[in-house]
Amino acid sequence: MISITDIESAAARLDGVAIHTPLLESAALNELAGGRVLLKPECLQRTGSFKIRGAYNMMSQIEDRAAGVVAFSSGNHAQGVAAAGRLLGIETTIVMPSDAPRAKLDNTRTLGGNVVTYDRYSEDREAIAHAIAEDRGCTVVPSFDHEHIIAGQGTVGLELADDLKAMAISPNQLFVCCGGGGLTSGSGLALKDRFPDAAVFTVEPEFFDDTARSLRSGSRQTVDESARSFCDAILTPSPGEITFALLQAMNAQGLVVNEKEVREAMRFAFRELKLVVEPGGAVALAAVMFRKAPTVDAVTAVVISGGNVDVDLFSDVQTSA
Repeated sequence: MISITDIESAAARLDGVAIHTPLLESAALNELAGGRVLLKPECLQRTGSFKIRGAYNMMSQIEDRAAGVVAFSSGNHAQGVAAAGRLLGIETTIVMPSDAPRAKLDNTRTLGGNVVTYDRYSEDREAIAHAIAEDRGCTVVPSFDHEHIIAGQGTVGLELADDLKAMAISPNQLFVCCGGGGLTSGSGLALKDRFPDAAVFTVEPEFFDDTARSLRSGSRQTVDESARSFCDAILTPSPGEITFALLQAMNAQGLVVNEKEVREAMRFAFRELKLVVEPGGAVALAAVMFRKAPTVDAVTAVVISGGNVDVDLFSDVQTSA
């Protein structure tokens, strides 16, 4: 388990590395929500998502760097690890699904990552990564269920909370895109340290609502093997052990959006906010737009987690109703 001190220490390590992304507000979005909405666009972050925060926080604390690191990721963590490796002088190998968005595969390689592909529907990415680690003696950098990763991701919530305080705004709730729960649990912990009464909501795509179901049932649930979604960045089979415990401790609740709602959120982000947002990065925005939790007369903080999307998919979303 981690504390606010861990997140504050991560923020110090990330000073000058991660971009302090701004808070944005839109009159059109406020009207849709029936309240006030403050957006933190991590799509503007280095590598196009929040993931470099956790990757750099963990990798900067590795003492034996000679053997390198190995990670497994659908693409955003991959880019974060590769970028952190380049900054720290650490060789990186990333296990990625062969059907990951081309932009994510290409960007990971451009950043210096050695990509090993696998079939996400028939192979175990963690097993592949751990086999590489055993063979090479390198360190595994998990995508979410590690104290240093969670603390690094929690700097998103820390920045958000401190900016809200500086603006004299008290949020009623926080909506965060959720895969394994590293971003949500870390950011929720940071926000609730500054604003104890704020509610925390995880947001997931339809059919990948394992965290929402886990929070309702009180035990970790898994995704059906036949489930499919275009929200590639947040398709994890179950919440992490550490992340789930943290989310339970803060009484987080889970929200779910469907693909049509995600597409509408992506269109809204581009047309009204002038932001390019990937499907997985748009789910929390969709939850606000379609009022998956009460937003009327409330102040809602929303994390847009990433903007790494292939041109063809983005174009299709923008031109189809």
